[in-house]
Parts: sequence; structure tokens; C-alpha cells
Amino acid sequence: MLVIEAKLKGTQSQYSKLDEAIRTGQFIRNTCLRHWEDNKGVTRNDLQKLCSVLAKNKETPWTKKLNSQARQAHADRAWSAIQRFYANCRLGKPGKKGYPKYKKFSRSVEYKNSGWKLSSDRRQITFTDGFEVGTMDLWSSRDLVWYSEQQISRVRVIRRADGYYAQFLVDWDRREEHELQGKMTGIDLGLKEFYTDSDGNTVENPRYFRKSERRIKMLQRRVSKKHVKGKKQSHRYHKARQALAKQHLKVSRQREDKARKEALALVKSHDLIVYEDLKIQNLVKNHHLAKSISDASWYQFTRWLQYFAKVHGVIVIAVPPHNTTVDCSCCGAKVKKTLSTRTHKCNSCGTVLDRDYNAAKNILAKGFKLLAEYLNGTVGHTESGAKSLKAQGETDLWLKNSDGLALSRLEELRISNYAENPPL
Repeated sequence: MLVIEAKLKGTQSQYSKLDEAIRTGQFIRNTCLRHWEDNKGVTRNDLQKLCSVLAKNKETPWTKKLNSQARQAHADRAWSAIQRFYANCRLGKPGKKGYPKYKKFSRSVEYKNSGWKLSSDRRQITFTDGFEVGTMDLWSSRDLVWYSEQQISRVRVIRRADGYYAQFLVDWDRREEHELQGKMTGIDLGLKEFYTDSDGNTVENPRYFRKSERRIKMLQRRVSKKHVKGKKQSHRYHKARQALAKQHLKVSRQREDKARKEALALVKSHDLIVYEDLKIQNLVKNHHLAKSISDASWYQFTRWLQYFAKVHGVIVIAVPPHNTTVDCSCCGAKVKKTLSTRTHKCNSCGTVLDRDYNAAKNILAKGFKLLAEYLNGTVGHTESGAKSLKAQGETDLWLKNSDGLALSRLEELRISNYAENPPL
């Protein structure tokens, strides 16, 4: 699947009608959620039927304006939240189970195969439902002319701080040809450096939020000063609020761009990548480091790493992070360190390395171990980290030797794989 995003350009009247459509979708989702709470044994089909009931109800005539498939899409959103809650309860997930919540500030409305139409040159989109939004221009660096409307399964309209955007979900199996180089690496994600690999190379941590924090604080003070409790807010308040939102949006886009580019560069230059399977939700509970961890955007980086690995046919393995910093990469002895200790000094073998460099070498060794266990057919009898190897890597290309040091078999498998699914 491909997601192509384009900015929507239109009049203020059209933007207001899009806002009305977004609020209608929010109302349908919340109504479906209330119906599930008030009735036992509600199924997905019951929520779909409720959409038709709401459209025919004289008390809710505005719901009929929204396209019928768009109403069903918002019912599916409510059902997805319900299913996730049920799954967490069945699995006995510790802590909160994710009970479905009512939406108060929705920012998107989703259409399926109807309710919209593209122009012949794919430069304009016309919304054909009851809100009568009309035709709007599409501004995008990606060209939609290569895809037919039958390949576009969904269109989502999103409201952001700097305008309205349309996301097109295209049914397209993306594949890129990858030249086999025989390079393998383990990467240690950090706060001092964005990551350090097992060859000692480092990538600088840009710290986008830290650099913008002074301006964000100034904009936040402006919003606070203009806010009047218990009264309707002024035009100046909303103007200040939008300026603050735009600055936060800029920081989030900088993080996303950095994570995407670094992941793509890493995948293009290696055939085997091993990284730590960090639990970000647990790490940000440390209030001293939460801001820096969020600013590092580790989750976005690993998500893009897995995606590009699947596209390029590269093996990516996520390993448990336990003791990767403590263990010596040369002799295996445990060397306790505080967070401020940046140098690894082993008393057993005398090895002196940078803390992150030592961890990266341990991560690569763990990846070899998990790969060997998988190839030897012992995955079902090993620790939980080995069981998730296939899911994390998302690839059918594996090494021949159990020690993971030979890549000759990889090229042979790649040739057969690309013969069946040629790159686009």
C-alpha cells in the first residue's frame, strides 16, 4: 500500500463545509460507541445498520449529508477501538486495557470508493456528497496520474494547523531493487547521538524540539495571556493558538523527515540490520528523560526502518535490549555503568570503548544468535525475542550459515524472489 498526501486548496466556504463533514463523522463514531455501551452483544454489522438508521432519523438530518460509505468508515473506526479493547482483555494485558473513548476534537473524515472524484489530470478532486464542498485543487510533489481511481481504496481528509490535506490510499505493492553488498550492522539508539552502529559510526541527534523550545514557550505564553476562562475566546486567542500549533507541527515534520531519511540510507547501504526492540511507552515514564526520548523519535525511525527493509528486501532483526550496555563486547564480562558513564572499561580483558559503540557490537551479536536459532529450527524453544524475528524482519530472505557470516545464499534467494515479484 502507498499513502500519497496532497494539500487541498479552496475557498473559506469549502473549508467550513469540510469541518462540518468532520464533525458529522465524529458524531457517527460517538453514536456507534454509545450504542455498543448501551446494548449487549453488539457486532460490527449492527454498527453498520445504525448508520442507515441515523441517516433516516428526522432528529439527525445532517448525517444524511455524509456519504453512505463514509458513514460506514466511521462506524468501522468505532468497531476497531472496541475490538482492540476486547483483544487486550483476552490477552490479559497489564495496566489499562484501552477502553474506547469518545472523540471530542476529530480532525479527519474518511471516504471509501464513493463520495469523491478525481479530475482527468489528477490535479483536482470533487467531493460529491451532501455537503456540496465542490472541486478543490490538489498540491502535491507526488503525481497521482500513474494510478487509476480503482487502485485508490480510500481517501481521508485531514485538518492540520497549516491547512487541509487529502490522503490517498493506493493499492500498490512497492518493491525496490537492492544491490547485495554483504554489509551487516547493529545500531544502538541513544540520546547523545541519534544512533551508533557496530562499526563505530555515529549519526548526530538533531534535537529539534530542544532547539525550538524557546519559541514554543513564548507562543504558549501568548496563548495563555489571551485565554479568558468561562467566556468565548477572541480572534487574537485563536490566532495565537494557530501559531503555536504550526510550530509544533514544524517540529513533528522535522522529526519525521530525519527518521525517514536516516532509515532509508541505512537500508540502502546494508543487507542485515539489527536494532534494539525498545519499549518507548515504558521509557518515557522516566520524567527526567521523557522529553529527550520523545524528541529523539526512536519509534518513527524503527517504523520506517521496517518499512524500507520490506521494500528493498533487507533483513531487519529487533533484539531484546537487556544487558547490551552492561556486557563487554569482547569477553562478555558484565561492567556496571551509570547513565553518565560514557566509556566502557572492562577490568577482565582491558577493552576500552565508547559506551554506545560497545552496545552496538553486542546488539549485532544478539542478532546473529537469534538468526542462528531461527535457521536451526529452535525458535519455538528460545526466548520470546527470537519468536518475533519473522514479524520484525518482514522478509522471506534468510542466510545460509547458522553463524550469519555468509551471504552467498541471500543473493540466490533474492533472484528467485524478484523473478516472482519483479521490482517496480
